[in-house]
Amino acid sequence: MKVPVYSLGKVRLSETELPKQFSEEYRPDLIGRAVQNMQKNRRQPYGATPEAGKNYSAKLSRRRKDFKGAYGKAISRVPRKTMSRRGSQFHWVGALAPGTVGGRRSHPPKAEKIWARKINDKERKKALRSALAAAFLKNIVKERGHLIPEDYPFLIEGKAEELAKTREVMALLERFGFAKELAKTKEKKRIRAGKGKNRGRRYKKKKSLLLVVSQPCPLLKSAVNIEGVDAVPVKNLNTEALAPGALPGRAVLFTDKAVEVIKKENLFQ
Repeated sequence: MKVPVYSLGKVRLSETELPKQFSEEYRPDLIGRAVQNMQKNRRQPYGATPEAGKNYSAKLSRRRKDFKGAYGKAISRVPRKTMSRRGSQFHWVGALAPGTVGGRRSHPPKAEKIWARKINDKERKKALRSALAAAFLKNIVKERGHLIPEDYPFLIEGKAEELAKTREVMALLERFGFAKELAKTKEKKRIRAGKGKNRGRRYKKKKSLLLVVSQPCPLLKSAVNIEGVDAVPVKNLNTEALAPGALPGRAVLFTDKAVEVIKKENLFQ
């Protein structure tokens, strides 16, 4: 597959042949599996304190001749704690059992649960190559909802990696026809479901362009301030960056130097 290479002023410089990694078969099932595994491996274990709800002396005998016993009192076998007593008569309140006030949970989340999942290396790399190929298929990128220019896909020259100002990166992307895409990501999305609303994540954020560079450079810092835009060195590229939410077809903009690194070092094979 051949794609054009443009200068920063959108002048067509040349045409380059993409390496074989970009010709992988489109496998959304593998991409989804790889992304979900990455998300599971990132989860932090959580759970209740093992002694939660058990800090009571609620042992109660059911034997006939025990002094502090419930035998013959026509009460259920719920564990009870003593609140007061008069002689051999006790005032009990249910405790410890799941159905009682302040009692333990019947099946609480366990902190020792292992959330991580494994995936075969060949499967993981094939999923990455498939997501890479999907990012260069115009129809799949449009189906994902990105507003891309008519001449997509293309590469930009390596000088773009030296852009150190956010306004310069914005001007570059608008020059290449991504103005509508950037405007779309500024709109507030629907309110998030769940407790995230109380933790500074009230609104979901839309994903826009992914910029892929050859090495750590000023563009990584200047592009991070643009809503929805991510930038990543090519060696740190992963399936989740190419298919956020396990949905393939993210709009991606490579520099020609990044593609050269893939060719030279035969990455993702």
